[in-house]
Order: sequence, then C-alpha cells, then structure tokens
Amino acid sequence: MNKDTFRVVTRGADGEIRIRDYDNAEALLKRHSQIGVDDCSTDLGLRGLPVFRGLIGPIPEGKNIIRYESPEVFETLTKEWSNTRPVRRRTRLHSAHASS
Repeated sequence: MNKDTFRVVTRGADGEIRIRDYDNAEALLKRHSQIGVDDCSTDLGLRGLPVFRGLIGPIPEGKNIIRYESPEVFETLTKEWSNTRPVRRRTRLHSAHASS
C-alpha cells in the first residue's frame, strides 16, 4: 500500500496538539516551503519525499501516513516516548527439570 496521506502535527497557541491531513504533497506545498528531499531514510517508501522548512520529517506513521512535526512537538513527543516504561511481561521459565 502506498503512503498517501501527509499529516502535519503542530501545537496551537492554546497548547493543544493540532493535526492536519493532506491528500497529497502538492496540497502541503501550498502551506509550507520545500527545502529538499529525503534521501537517507531507512524507510525506502519515504525516500524522495519533500523536506519542509520548519518541520521534522518525513516520518512513517502506520501503513499509509507520512508525518511531519513542528520541532517543539517532535521534542515533546520524543521526550514522552523515551520516558515511557515498557510494560513488563511475565515470562514462563521452562524448567529443564520437568517432573515425570
């Protein structure tokens, strides 16, 4: 499946996260200035996509979304993500001394 939704995530003046989706790169180009193209992403589906002034990205989000974030949102969400503790799962130990 092709990545076909361009999502821009910013923070409004009220502090709330704002998400705006675009159907194509051309619609996004009407609101943001392109300064280059991604040529080094490990996600090959992102290579060649536009890089915009003032936005971090492109970043993969799910199967068909290309995400861009303001630097402030990127920093905040990265800090939140890095501070999240993984849920510990109980693992069952398989005993080599199984009773007969």
